[in-house]
Amino acid sequence: MAAAICVLSEDQFLCSICLEVFTDPVTTPCGHNFCKNCITEHWDTDDQCQCPMCKKVFNARPELQVNTLFSAIVAQFRQSAQQKASSSSSQQQVSTPGEVPCDVCTGTKLKALKSCLVCLVSYCETHLEPHLTASRLKRHQLIDPVENLEDRMCTKHDKPLELFCKTDQTCVCMLCHVSDHKTHDVIPLKDGCEVKKAELETEIQQMIQKRRLKIQDLKQSASFSKENADREIADSVQILTALRESVERGLNELTETIKEKQETTQKQVEDLIKELEQEISELMKRSTEVEQLSLSEDHLHLLQSLSSMEAVPSCKDWTVVSICPSYEGIVVRVVSQLEETLSKEIKKLLEAELKRVQRYAVDVTLDPDTAHPCLILSDDGKQVNPGDVQSNLPDNPERFSLNPCVLAKQSFSSGRFYFEVQVKGKIEWDLGVARESINRKEDVPLSPEDGYWAIWLRKRVKYRALNDPLVSLVLKVKLKTVGVFVDYEEGVVSFYDVDAAALIYSFTGCSFTEKLFPYFNPGLNDGGKNSAPLIICPVNHTEETDQN
Repeated sequence: MAAAICVLSEDQFLCSICLEVFTDPVTTPCGHNFCKNCITEHWDTDDQCQCPMCKKVFNARPELQVNTLFSAIVAQFRQSAQQKASSSSSQQQVSTPGEVPCDVCTGTKLKALKSCLVCLVSYCETHLEPHLTASRLKRHQLIDPVENLEDRMCTKHDKPLELFCKTDQTCVCMLCHVSDHKTHDVIPLKDGCEVKKAELETEIQQMIQKRRLKIQDLKQSASFSKENADREIADSVQILTALRESVERGLNELTETIKEKQETTQKQVEDLIKELEQEISELMKRSTEVEQLSLSEDHLHLLQSLSSMEAVPSCKDWTVVSICPSYEGIVVRVVSQLEETLSKEIKKLLEAELKRVQRYAVDVTLDPDTAHPCLILSDDGKQVNPGDVQSNLPDNPERFSLNPCVLAKQSFSSGRFYFEVQVKGKIEWDLGVARESINRKEDVPLSPEDGYWAIWLRKRVKYRALNDPLVSLVLKVKLKTVGVFVDYEEGVVSFYDVDAAALIYSFTGCSFTEKLFPYFNPGLNDGGKNSAPLIICPVNHTEETDQN
C-alpha cells in the first residue's frame, strides 16, 4: 500500500471540487473520484447529473458507493501527510506578532510562507504544498505573505481586484471593468504597478532635483549674504573710521587752538605785569623824591616842587584793562565741522543703500482690470491720471469700486523687488503695496492690518506713513520721485526719496502670507488742481548687478 502511495502524485488525492484530500471518496461510472458530499451537493444544485471532470451526462442519477480500496489509500495518505506535517511543523517557525499567520493551521498558528491571491488564504510551508504540486493550484498567483487579504476583493462584486483603472486611479475587478469602468483606460495590475512605479520614480527624481536646486539656491544665498555682510562691514568701517578720524582731528585742532590761545593769553599777562611793575618802580621813585622834599623847611619851595610833580607820566588807567579768554566758540566750531562730516558720510551711506535696493528693480505696469472707473490709464500702463467722469466698465471682482485706486499686473510672493514712481506736481496721492485679498469694494482704512503698506500726501505738504497709528513724516523738501522696496522674507517695506537718496520710512516686522501687488492712488482731480499723473519711472541704477 505504501508503495502505491509513493507512485501516485499528491494532487491525485485531492477532490477536484473542494480541492482538499478526499473524504469518503466515491467513483462515478466514468471513473472519476470525488468526495461523496461534494458530488452529491453538486448534483443537488445542478439541473442534470454531469461529471465535473469529463462533463459526461448521466440519464439517471448513479447510485454512489464509497470506494473502499481507494478510501484506504487516501486514509494512509492522510496519515502520512499528517506525520510529515507534524515533522515539518516542528521545524517551522511559529507566527509572532507582526508576522502573517497561516490561515489553515488550527491551534498553534505557524508563520505563513505565501499568500494566494486566488484563494485569498495565507499558507505555511506544509499547507502551501498543494499549491506547489497540484497542477490546478499551480496556476494560482502566490505572493509574499500579507494580512487582510479580504481587502483585495471588490466590495461591490466580491471578486479579486485584478485590474487598475488609469482613468480613476483605482484598482477594480473584472466585473467593474465591464460595468462602471467600461469606457475607462483599464490595464492589468502588473502594468499598473509599472506605470505607478514610473510615475513615482519620476516624481521622486523631480523632488530630488528641486531640492538639489534649492540647496544650490541656499548656498548661493549664503554666498550673497556673506558678500553683503562683508560689504556692509567695509562700508561701516569706512564711515566710522572717517568719523573717528574727523573726531580725532577735531580734538587735536581744538587742543592746539586752546593751547595757542592760552599761550597768547599768558604772554599778554606777562607783558602787562611787566608794564605794571615798571610803573610801580616809577611811582616808588617819585615817592622817594617826595619823601626827600618833605624834609625841607622851606615850605614855599616844597609847595612849588610838589605842584610840579603831580602829573605822573606813562601811567595807564588800569581799571579798564582785563584778560578774559573765551573757548566756547572753538568747541562749537569743531562740533559743527564734525556734524558736517557726519552728514556727508550718512549721505554716502544712504546713496549706497539706494543703489543696492535699485538692483532689485522690476518692470511694473498698471492693471486696467483693477482700476477705478474714474481713473485714466496710459496705453503703455505706466501712467495713471485722476478723471472727473466715471467710465462705463464692468464691475469685476478685481476692480476698485469706491476709492480711485489701481494695482499693478505683476505680483510678488517671495524675494525682493523695487520700483520708482514720479509724484511731482501733485497735491495728494497714495503709494505702496497691497496684498491680494484686500477689500476693493468698500472704504477701509489703509493700514497693514487691512493689507496695505503705504505712504500718502494730503494738502500739498502733509506726508504720512499709513501705519497704526499714522506716522507724520518730516521732509526737508517736497517729494518728486518715490522709490518702493520690499523684502518679502524679511518683512520689510521701505520708501525712499530718490532725488535726495534718503530713506523716508520703513515698515518692519511685517508677516506676508499672500501675493503682494504695487498699489497706486493718484487722488481726486479736484477741479484740475491734482491733474498731474503718477508715473512709473525707469530705474536709473548702476550697471552693477545683484541677485536675489
